[in-house]
Amino acid sequence: MPEAEIKDEEIRETLQTLYRLMEEKETYMAVKEQQIDGIRKMLATPRMSDEQRYDVNLQLFNEFKTYITDSAIYYAKENIAIGEKLLSSERINDSMLDLASLNIISGMYFEASDLLTSIERETLTPGQLIKYFDNYKQLYRSYAFNNPYATQYAVQSNHYRDSLLQVLDKSSNHYRIVYAEKLYDENRLDASRQILLTLLSQTGGDTHEKAVLSYALGNVYGKEGNRRLQQHYYALSSVSDIKNAIKENASMQSLALSLFEEGEIDWAYACIKSSMEDAMFCNARLRTYEVSTIFPIIDSAYQQKLRKQKDDLQSFLLLVSFLSLFLVVAILFVWRQMHKVARIRKKLYQTNLKLNDLNGELQESITQLNLTNGKMQEVNAELSEANEIKETYIGQFLDLCSAYINKLENFQHALNKKVMERKLEELFRMLKSRDMIDQELRELYQLFDHIFLSLYPTFVEEFNAMLHEEERFLLKPGELLNVELRIFALIRLGISDSSRIAAFLHYSANTIYNYRTRVRNKAAVPRDQFEQMVMKIGVIQRVE
Repeated sequence: MPEAEIKDEEIRETLQTLYRLMEEKETYMAVKEQQIDGIRKMLATPRMSDEQRYDVNLQLFNEFKTYITDSAIYYAKENIAIGEKLLSSERINDSMLDLASLNIISGMYFEASDLLTSIERETLTPGQLIKYFDNYKQLYRSYAFNNPYATQYAVQSNHYRDSLLQVLDKSSNHYRIVYAEKLYDENRLDASRQILLTLLSQTGGDTHEKAVLSYALGNVYGKEGNRRLQQHYYALSSVSDIKNAIKENASMQSLALSLFEEGEIDWAYACIKSSMEDAMFCNARLRTYEVSTIFPIIDSAYQQKLRKQKDDLQSFLLLVSFLSLFLVVAILFVWRQMHKVARIRKKLYQTNLKLNDLNGELQESITQLNLTNGKMQEVNAELSEANEIKETYIGQFLDLCSAYINKLENFQHALNKKVMERKLEELFRMLKSRDMIDQELRELYQLFDHIFLSLYPTFVEEFNAMLHEEERFLLKPGELLNVELRIFALIRLGISDSSRIAAFLHYSANTIYNYRTRVRNKAAVPRDQFEQMVMKIGVIQRVE
C-alpha cells in the first residue's frame, strides 16, 4: 500500500493485532507441529526407497529450517548421506547447500565456509548456483556483524550479491528482492522502496514472502527516519512470522528496538521477550546473539519502570492513608452537624405540613377554576368553529340555490321549446339523460371540496399522517378530495351518521360503512380513536 494511504488508525490496528497474536503463538505452533508430524509419519512407510526418503527428508528440512534449526540440520545431513549412497552429486550438492545455509543461521560460520569450499562450483546446476552465491552472500554479511573486519567482509558479501544478480532471472521476485537490498545498501532508498512496495502489493495472504518484504520495507523507512512506517512494516512482518510459526526471524527484535527508542517500554519489552523466546526455541545462534545485545538494555529500562511504578504506588498508598484519616475526621464532624440539622429539619417539617394543607386547599380552588375556564374555552372554540362553518356554508348555499333556480329556469325553457317545436324524441332523450345530474353532482362535490379545504387547508396532510405510510391517499392531478377523504371531511364537519353521508354522496349507507371501516383499518393510530382524532384535524381559516 502506498505510504500516503496508510493512516495512523491502520498502523495502530496492525500493532494491536501483533500484540494479540503474541499471546496466541502456541496455537500456530500446534498447527506447525501437526504438519510436521504428518510428514514424519511418511518415513514409517514400509519398503520406502532412498529416493522417496530423500524427498520426505527434504520436506521436513523445509518445515524445520525456520522453526527448529537443529532438526533441519539433522535432515540435511541425512540427505547428504542418502545422496552419497545413491552416488547422486546433484542431491549431495543440494543438501550441502541447505546445510550450509543452516550453519550460517546457527552462527557456525567456519563449518558453513568449509562446506561451501568443498563444493565444486562447476558441478552445480543453475538453481544450485543461485543457492551457492546466496549462501556466500549471507555468510559474509552475517560474519561482518560486529566484526573488526566488517568492511572487508561486507565487500565480499556485495561481490557475491553481484554474482547472484548475474545468474537470477531478472523478472523473478528473488532478483527484485536482492536488487532492492543492493539499492538499500547504496542509499538509493526511493528506488528500493518502490520495488518492495510493488512486490508487497502483489503478495496475497500472510506468507513468509510477505514477512521478508515487510521487514525490508521497515529497514528502508527506518533508514529514512520514518519511524511510524518502520514500526508498521516491522509489525506486518512479525504478524506473518507468527502465523507461519517462523522462529528464525529478525522483524520482532527490530520492532522492539524501534518501540524502545520511542519510549514504548512495555511493548518493547514484550517484543524483545518474544524474540528471545523464538531465537532460543529455534537455536538460531546469530539471532540469539543479536537479541542478547538488545535484551539487557530494554529489560533494564523495563525493570526501572516497574520500580518507578512500585515507588509511585507506595506514595499513592501513603497519600490514600492520609486522606482516609482526614475522611474519618470529616465524617465525625459531618455526623455532629447532621444531628443539628435533623432537629431543625423536624421543626421545618411540622411547619411545612401546615403550609401544605393551606396550599392544598388553595390548589384545589385553582384547579376547579382552571377546569371551568378550560371547559368554557372548549365550548367557545366549538361555537366559534360551528359559527364559522355555518356562516361559510350559508353564503355558499344561497349562491348555490340561486344558481340551481337559474339552471331550472333554463332547463324548463329548453323543455318548453322542445314541446313547442314538437321535438318529442329529443324531449324524451333530455328527460332520460343523467348527464345534467352527474354534472351537477360533480360541481357540487367540487364546490364542497373547495369550501372544505378553504376551512381546513391542511386536512389531507394531517389525515394522511394518521395512516400507515404505504396506505396514504395520493390524489390525482386536479383532484381536491377523493370519496374516502370526502366521507371523513363530512365527519369532520360533525356529520357522523352514515345515512346522511350516503344521501349527500349518493351512495348506499352500507357502502359508506364499508369505506369508513376500510380506512380505519389503514390507521397508524388506535382504530377506536381514529374518528375522534379526525374531529381534531385542522384549524379553520376564515373564508373572505
